[in-house]
Amino acid sequence: MKSLVIKRSIIIDGHKTSVSLEDDFWKALKDIARGRGETLSHLIASIDVSRQFDNLSSALRVFVLQHYIDQSARQNEMFEQRAIPVQ
Repeated sequence: MKSLVIKRSIIIDGHKTSVSLEDDFWKALKDIARGRGETLSHLIASIDVSRQFDNLSSALRVFVLQHYIDQSARQNEMFEQRAIPVQ
């Protein structure tokens, strides 16, 4: 099953632009923003300011990927700290 890339218009710092993202990445960005207690526009603006890629859509995808990699690492660390040492 193919994930459709959808072009979405957003406003960053008062300027209208568009990004082309798969729906799963868009939903993930919304979830991340909600979890941080900020608006989607604010999250995207902060990614835009600190991005290392020319393409904003690519920067958003990498941000989402890195967010979940970091989250997984934190969960693994917590699990390891709770593990009972084998003797």
